[in-house]
Amino acid sequence: MTVRVRFAPSPTGPLHIGGARSALFNYLYAAGNGGTFVLRIEDTDLERSSRESEKDIINALRWLGISWSEGIEVGGDYSPYRQTERLDTYRQYTAKLLQSGQAYLCYCTEEELEKERQDLINQGETPRYLGKCRNLTEKQRQEFEAQGRRPVVRFKVPEGQQIVVNDLVRGKVVFESEGIGDYIIVKSDGIPTYNYAVVIDDVLMNITHVIRGEEHLSNTPRQVLIYEALSMKAPDFAHISLILNTEGRKMSKRDGDTAVIDYFNKGYLPQAVVNFIALLGWSPSGEQEFFAMEELINEFSLAKVSKSPAVFDLNKLNYINSHYLKKISSEELIDLTLPFLREKGLFPAGSINDQEKQWVAGFIGAVKEKISSLSEVKDYIKYFTGAEVDEPEEEAKSIFQADTVPAVLELFKEKIKYANLLDSLTAKGILKGITKELNLKGKDVFMPVRIALTGQMHGPDLDWIIALLGKENIFNRLDKTSKYLK
Repeated sequence: MTVRVRFAPSPTGPLHIGGARSALFNYLYAAGNGGTFVLRIEDTDLERSSRESEKDIINALRWLGISWSEGIEVGGDYSPYRQTERLDTYRQYTAKLLQSGQAYLCYCTEEELEKERQDLINQGETPRYLGKCRNLTEKQRQEFEAQGRRPVVRFKVPEGQQIVVNDLVRGKVVFESEGIGDYIIVKSDGIPTYNYAVVIDDVLMNITHVIRGEEHLSNTPRQVLIYEALSMKAPDFAHISLILNTEGRKMSKRDGDTAVIDYFNKGYLPQAVVNFIALLGWSPSGEQEFFAMEELINEFSLAKVSKSPAVFDLNKLNYINSHYLKKISSEELIDLTLPFLREKGLFPAGSINDQEKQWVAGFIGAVKEKISSLSEVKDYIKYFTGAEVDEPEEEAKSIFQADTVPAVLELFKEKIKYANLLDSLTAKGILKGITKELNLKGKDVFMPVRIALTGQMHGPDLDWIIALLGKENIFNRLDKTSKYLK
């Protein structure tokens, strides 16, 4: 059997972390088994679906490095790959179900259905459709039609049937048909519902495995019943666990960013995000924690996917991203960092010259160990550019009052003035020279200079601050902070 899997997002918004994980697991399973990964779009929610969201999802998948060999924008033998372009196909199968009596037209109004729902709730029962229109006569149907009622199509759920799903992650799961109720498969506007269209698509596209989130498990018995009604073989199901926050609750916007595009915008690296989401509910065999995509393909199996909920730990993502930031080349880091520097008004759009590249490379080197994502470089720009300096805090001002500080800053200013080349190595030499000439401890030199140039007692390495600020900014900052001297 040739493995064929699919990722079928609804284009009603951006791709979220949970969806990205489902796409990744499908992609890894297909790639690891010599199979095909299909990208299909479930756009039957006409009010909320948009081509813009579809494009955003596609771009997010490509940014993550998740590619597909069949589907949207690629084509294939089973096109089209948007549900709204497959309506004629669904109508053919709906006609079969109606003709066989396994589906029927339902004319109930929203008000009638709501009353039935509330009555069941008041009786302590599970809300479901009780089959009022199951056995309408032709005369009753004509009367409803004359009233202008537009019917939906409901699937006739068999009574007293156990629906067994042998899930590849969760094991044997049994559902009772009594608690389901006849459900809608085609809405009054002729658009199929998710639970119906997905079955037709999966069968016609020869999907062998459906790997998706646990929240879809409750949909599975409805889909299995349609497979059976149409005498079609159901694929193997694998329902992967929910993603929870660190407090054990389902992830929401309150826990931080849930859309993939948010991590792109914050300067996370795609290889780090992929590595992180791969470990949400899947455990590798050994102790390895950093995986390139090829390594994930070779290592991934559904047998190692856990039933237990996965925990989204931002600290873990930051740790993984920091690792990858240290691994990529300086040239690539420059290109990735520039957009964030430009947000702060540095380096107008366009290419930068060699001198500017050298400055950016030095800046990245100075802060790389301190950041978890590239957007955080914006927090450090103030240390390295401009004539302005923060007013020192009270503790810093007290250090500035030491008797030796004026001599330190005067000698520092003089050495900077006569330095031919101002780089990190030169800066280190200047600071070391001051300690020797004035016979002071290192901290009695480094701390006053740091406070004079930044207004703070802590921050990036002082030698890089000196090198990147340049002489003019150093002199301006020394002038501004001289008023705090004793």
